[in-house]
Amino acid sequence: MLSVDDAFRKFRSRLELNDKEQANASARQKDVREYIETKFKIDRSFLTGSYARWTKTKPLKDVDIFFVLKASESHYRDKKPTVILDDFHSALVDQYGSDKARRQNRSINVDFGVRADQDDNTDYRVISLDVVPAFAIGDDFEIPDDALGRWIKTNPQTHAAKAVEAQRAFANEWKGLVRMIKYWNNNARHGEKPVKPSFLLEVMCLQCLHAPWGGSFERELQGLFSTLADRIQETWADPAGLGPPISDGMDAQRKARAQQLLRQASRDIDAILNLSRRGQNGDALRAWRAFFGPKFPLS
Repeated sequence: MLSVDDAFRKFRSRLELNDKEQANASARQKDVREYIETKFKIDRSFLTGSYARWTKTKPLKDVDIFFVLKASESHYRDKKPTVILDDFHSALVDQYGSDKARRQNRSINVDFGVRADQDDNTDYRVISLDVVPAFAIGDDFEIPDDALGRWIKTNPQTHAAKAVEAQRAFANEWKGLVRMIKYWNNNARHGEKPVKPSFLLEVMCLQCLHAPWGGSFERELQGLFSTLADRIQETWADPAGLGPPISDGMDAQRKARAQQLLRQASRDIDAILNLSRRGQNGDALRAWRAFFGPKFPLS
């Protein structure tokens, strides 16, 4: 029978992006870019966010793509963020349809009609992209924030560097654990995600996953969920030190719900560890699968 430790290593591998998924994401980016370039003056575009940081979990959806506009489009920066978001949305509706292009606070979500099966597989295809209009400001970027009614600064490269640093300090296990906890966050049994945006989990893990790596996925997760529950009510700043706090995406009610679910998750892990201590390996594997979802292996 598969040991719990081996199951976690297999689970970690299952959540990693493979070559086929990367190729599909790149092709989707190319298709969207070629169309957007007929509507706006684009300097460059690139896949970013958790996808670029290798902390994206599966099924693969809402992959961020920055469209950096040329200086000739700078008139948008003198207007409210709603203007460029409306224009990008209208353009993408014309191409993909009103049921596939959805306007969001900082981006336009483009859904490609791909659906995950009961095992969270998508035949290596990307479910959706988040199209983010941006302007380069020196080494940083500005993106629209409709909720705040202004442009905000960000730097995906700084976020990526922080993730690389954490990965190195944590014996190359940090990103795997982040993907696992994001997968838990996506678990359908929660209904709506407990923690949103999921980037907030990653930001919290920069502080809550303390190096060095202890050698046990179970023990690290036990401590992590407990710490996340204790600290979800705190203000969590943008790691790049540029934009508004990442935790601003959750109001007091959402934070209270998240705290409740994180505390329950911590108790669930305690119960699973008791199964392992009693030598009930099969029961422990099934409990971990129920906890995380179908990507957690039983064999």
